[in-house]
Amino acid sequence: MTSNTSTVNPYQPLPPHVHSVTLSSSPFTPTYVKTALTQASDPDTLYAQRVQGRTVLLENPARESRAKKEGNARRARKVAQKKRKALGVMSSREAKGKGLWKLEKGAEKFELFVPLHHLWMGYMSELLGLAPLLPMATPSASAMPPASSMHVKLVKADMHGSILKVSQSKNPSLVGLEGVVIHETENAFKVVTPKDKLKLIPKQNTIFVLSVPLYAFLSQASSESGSADAAPTRPITIRELPHIEFQLYGNQFCFRSAERAGKKFKAKETIEL
Repeated sequence: MTSNTSTVNPYQPLPPHVHSVTLSSSPFTPTYVKTALTQASDPDTLYAQRVQGRTVLLENPARESRAKKEGNARRARKVAQKKRKALGVMSSREAKGKGLWKLEKGAEKFELFVPLHHLWMGYMSELLGLAPLLPMATPSASAMPPASSMHVKLVKADMHGSILKVSQSKNPSLVGLEGVVIHETENAFKVVTPKDKLKLIPKQNTIFVLSVPLYAFLSQASSESGSADAAPTRPITIRELPHIEFQLYGNQFCFRSAERAGKKFKAKETIEL
């Protein structure tokens, strides 16, 4: 009895008919797209520009887990904290804990902060590029710089040393309050009034009046250097000089001074108090 078994070589080449793939003369995708676009003027062009060669993502892209994002944020905060410590920068929490923003008892004197106010007026004169007032000239509103350029600089300016006055507030007891700003936080101004009182004025729901000099300010010492007999009877503030007044809306000013310096503000109208 004989067996007709044959040995199959698994490595032998495939038959020719397996390699040949018969493609349809009219593929489904371009045919369907061109026939569906019956109202289009040129379906062939639309298919070539918007469909041909495009890939479709069938699965949602992988997203980072919430735990991974929180871990990255913690590591970034630690790195930033190490950099601050290396530079010797003190955080606001550390400064508050050490009492750096607390005035000593009896230091709430308006006259003590007038020199700070003078420095601020000189700072604003340089920031706004104000021209000096000639000796025999009369103050005129034509000397005021363009308002558009002043607004951009004022919203980013440092307010420590300025004199702010509350013009409107939802708290009636704050209206008319005025003083030199000695500390600005995100939500409040700390001022010393002419009556030697320390007041904390919230920015929320409050409209302030900010006065800036109309002409370049010269310090009291430099202006009196030529006259030794002249003695001032009271401190000179922005109120005794030609000045420009701006309204400051506290609701749109709830930022720290460092944040305002780098923030891009957009010109928007407001009707809120």
